[in-house]
Amino acid sequence: MSTRRTVRSGEVSLVVREWGDTSDPTVLLVHGYPDTQAMWDDVAELLAERYHVVTYDVRGMGESSAPDGRSGYKLERLAEDLFEVADAVSPNAPVHVVAHDWGSIQAWEAVTDPDRARRIASYTSISGPCLDHVGHWMRARLRKPTPRGLGRLTGQLLHSWYVYLFQLPVLPALTWRLLARRWGEVLHLLEGVPPREGHPAPTITGDGVRGIKLYKANMLPRLLRPRERRTAVPVQLVVPTRDRYVRPGLAEEVERWAPRLWRRELIAGHWATLTEPAVVAQMIEEFVDHIAGGPTTRTLQQDQVGAPGGRFAGRLVVVTGAGSGIGRSTATLFAGLGAEVVVADIDIASARATAESIGPAAYPYGVDVSDEDAMDRFADWVVDEHGVPEIVVNNAGIGLAGAFVDTSAKQWRRVVDVNLLGVVNGCRAFAPRMIAARRGGHIVNIASAAAFTPSDLLPAYSTTKAAVLMLSESLRVELAAAGIGVSAICPGIVDTNITNTTRYAGVDELEEKRLRRQASAAYHKRNFPPERVAAQIVFAVEDNKAVVPVTPEAKLAHTAYRFTPGLVRGFARVVSSARAKGVK
Repeated sequence: MSTRRTVRSGEVSLVVREWGDTSDPTVLLVHGYPDTQAMWDDVAELLAERYHVVTYDVRGMGESSAPDGRSGYKLERLAEDLFEVADAVSPNAPVHVVAHDWGSIQAWEAVTDPDRARRIASYTSISGPCLDHVGHWMRARLRKPTPRGLGRLTGQLLHSWYVYLFQLPVLPALTWRLLARRWGEVLHLLEGVPPREGHPAPTITGDGVRGIKLYKANMLPRLLRPRERRTAVPVQLVVPTRDRYVRPGLAEEVERWAPRLWRRELIAGHWATLTEPAVVAQMIEEFVDHIAGGPTTRTLQQDQVGAPGGRFAGRLVVVTGAGSGIGRSTATLFAGLGAEVVVADIDIASARATAESIGPAAYPYGVDVSDEDAMDRFADWVVDEHGVPEIVVNNAGIGLAGAFVDTSAKQWRRVVDVNLLGVVNGCRAFAPRMIAARRGGHIVNIASAAAFTPSDLLPAYSTTKAAVLMLSESLRVELAAAGIGVSAICPGIVDTNITNTTRYAGVDELEEKRLRRQASAAYHKRNFPPERVAAQIVFAVEDNKAVVPVTPEAKLAHTAYRFTPGLVRGFARVVSSARAKGVK
């Protein structure tokens, strides 16, 4: 439950609500246009367990009174309101400010005030840039034009269409009066904002009309004559990647003005505070706790601008089948690029050996990927101990060779359980957790060139790998909306230990050993090391590639099967016939 008070700021009265224990650190939440403080209710209730949480209706909105004339909505007056509320609710300690949309724009004015910014312990900005920073950002792209820079500038200008509309006389107010009655439906349809009590507020019509003065009083003066606005306050930029109005490009170069900067992407739209309150609250908690002296989280470390580390610094990578071969090389490479790595393998001893070779940033775990329950327990352990991974590499697999007629049902079940269902279990265990985290990520599934190279020697193995390839393609479509990429890696002949463990159908133990030695010798002579496959896995993650054939023969087979599948099938029949004659 919240308590209510009124704070006087100049000619207006601001209605303030408070949650939690006043002896706890104060988190001050500032809403934007055309919202009221009610938009923060879900976030406030989550934060109130640990903080003194404060919201208020900004001047002219909700239950707060409105100033007379346009000048009463200038940024300087709005910043003064923020300081007045901060002084009233936390007179003896600085506050942690969190702001959204126009609340963020006006909070930037306060955060960059050289005389009073000491009243602010930290600042979390969501979908609301400093207008002066935007003015400089626009000038820089016009002064030294590049295709990329001009593209981002043009994109932002197109997404800011409402800013131009609000500069017109009469029409904006008339338009808003017609729209206000349906605003809740518009937010639900376009932004996915669930209907909730108190939002939009009953005052939405008047709030929207009065709020147009925010745009008229501040936009053109600040964009056309930008000031130098810097701050030493720690700043966390939460950047909704699907914001229809404030494009992610505006988050560029903010470190020029705020050197203590964390830039954190969130897979959400403009009203992320309403659609993803739990994730927003968690980001606020992590940041406030760290600025108050607590340890940095892995995700904060990853998102700190200018922090030392490799390309994957702060990211958590899970690799199955990492005790040897491609899995081990992949885990080692990611760790070398700054990532923390969970090294999983059915053989816990080999997982520990891989982890020990990597160092303290690697964590071993023993798991059978074909066991669905065990994989769920594994995912729970990863999240509880280390957090939600950004990258999952489903690498574990087994080899099975031999003609279809010689392959038993038991052998079929085992290869399907590991090679196909093991990948399915990995995706099922981690994808929902990655979606819920709203930070995007990547899933890599190891298929094989055998997925598109028909052969009478590998019918079971090829079937499972072809299924992994199609699973990856289908999952890529489904998870795109969550910002999660999916890649299928298709190596050809790679010098790994799989040749020493491959089972051969229809032969006795002595013949199986001979065939294994023969295959191992051929693969070793081919001399394509697993480290080169690992490099392609990193490439697939960074460039979000759908299908990556790795070895030269895999690339040739993939191209041939795409454009001349009949020729590939004919070649397979010729090879099979020649082999049969050779046996006779």
